[in-house]
Amino acid sequence: MPAELLEFPDTAYLTRIAWRLGGAAVLGGLIGLQREWSGKDAGLRTHMTVSLAAAAFVIVALETAGDNSIIATVIQGIAAGIGFLGAGTILKRPEEEAIQGLTTAATIWLTAAIGVAVGAGHVAIALFCVVAAWLILSILGAAGWMFKTIGMKRSRAAASSQCPAPPHRPPGDPQPAAGTASR
Repeated sequence: MPAELLEFPDTAYLTRIAWRLGGAAVLGGLIGLQREWSGKDAGLRTHMTVSLAAAAFVIVALETAGDNSIIATVIQGIAAGIGFLGAGTILKRPEEEAIQGLTTAATIWLTAAIGVAVGAGHVAIALFCVVAAWLILSILGAAGWMFKTIGMKRSRAAASSQCPAPPHRPPGDPQPAAGTASR
């Protein structure tokens, strides 16, 4: 076993790694906090862990390889792997004919990108992504809810105007036979 594997790293190195890993977890947690407040299943812990793991993969690749092609391969692996994790959050509900979880999948993917950026030392990119995500999820999320609510009211009003109410029948009045029209 090489002697360098048994040596304890210096304090500056450990501090730099701790800041990158801790920063990745905190920034991922900020997005997770918003998802937690929105009542989503993938919340604080999920987003923190995804960001931390992505940063760890990048740091290990940077420390061991030093070759940019290997770093690019690691980032591709993270993006693909997180794509599978995000796909697990997407549900198709046949009774509602709706797809749920797309935004959660997107935030998990973004959180991995934030972890990659912090792990590579690009904290400004990660901070910008967190701020942009909060604006998108909070402000545009509220606007989307409002448009969806207004759209539902409009579609209900349109549906009720297209389908006239069934004719009123006094009690005891027999149902018309099949194939005959009622007045």
